[in-house]
Amino acid sequence: MKIQVIIVAAGIGKRFNSDTPKTLLPLDGRLIFLRSCDVFEKLSVVDSIILVVHEDYVQEYSDAVKNSGLKKIKKVVVGGSKRTDSVLNGLQALDIDTDVVAIHDGARPLFDEHIAARAFDMIKNVDALVVAVRVKPTIKEVDLQTLKVKRTLDRNLLWDIQTPQIFKKDLILKAYEQDTFDATDDASMVEKMGKEVVICEGDYRNIKITTPEDMIVAEAFIKGM
Repeated sequence: MKIQVIIVAAGIGKRFNSDTPKTLLPLDGRLIFLRSCDVFEKLSVVDSIILVVHEDYVQEYSDAVKNSGLKKIKKVVVGGSKRTDSVLNGLQALDIDTDVVAIHDGARPLFDEHIAARAFDMIKNVDALVVAVRVKPTIKEVDLQTLKVKRTLDRNLLWDIQTPQIFKKDLILKAYEQDTFDATDDASMVEKMGKEVVICEGDYRNIKITTPEDMIVAEAFIKGM
């Protein structure tokens, strides 16, 4: 079973308030996107990595890859204006003989190697899975017009979806041939096709770096604080 990983790092991080894409910023001495690649580099089941980046920063990412010590990043692909466009560009760069593709946010640098190994083992028996954690807080559905609470959702049924999201290649390619609508994740397009998506329980440390405050949290996790 040949597995390729698409690392999506094509955003410019508007909410991060930085002139440099957040994935090109250092986190405890190593660039964020490289940390997001590190776990997949270590896993023998992963054949190679496709890195999808913003068109204005191709050289910066390419130079960082050359000096990273990573051997599995085989392609650097230009992303699109939306995340779905960037993922599609990554999918189109897959090798013909690839069986499974994992799609991971370049801004999730703390993904755990043991969970990754479990997820790749699970995908042998399913067509689609997402890494996720159980929701901790109480979640309420609210009327957007009046801001009145409509109902309290059962948090035992709710999961916070992370990446990677892992698919049999033919399935995710077919999903992207459909209308991608305004999908916030790849699994939702598979779900729209009526296909089953399975949860692989993840880790609360697998946060996405979105704001400067997230950097503080991530550094604390790295240092074991």
